[in-house]
Amino acid sequence: MSDYHEPVEELSEEARNFSRALKSLKEEIEAVDWYHQRVVTSKDKDLAAIMAHNRDEEIEHACMSLEWLRRNMPVWDEELRTWLFKEGDLMGGHGHDHDDHDDATVVNQTHSALARSANSPAAMTASGF
Repeated sequence: MSDYHEPVEELSEEARNFSRALKSLKEEIEAVDWYHQRVVTSKDKDLAAIMAHNRDEEIEHACMSLEWLRRNMPVWDEELRTWLFKEGDLMGGHGHDHDDHDDATVVNQTHSALARSANSPAAMTASGF
């Protein structure tokens, strides 16, 4: 059974890498939840400390996956810069900037961002240019 929703032979290596990163991120977040539940329910102080250590390492792994996504998918970079490490109302003006775009505009912006990414020095080096 495939973990892909589309035929794997139609997916580029880049698309498969994105899928790998996203799956890894989901797995790390799930592990954080599991370890945290164990920490808060354990009656043994030493065991809780071990589980807390494990939970915190899973958070580190999740952050590493997020950073890979940020570096390799331009929309991740844009959204993370918009939403992380900000003060004030989390929902702010959420949704308003997205409501003004029709689907064609969003697709064109995504393709433009991907083209910029493909022309980056890192992408050119990776592709042999």
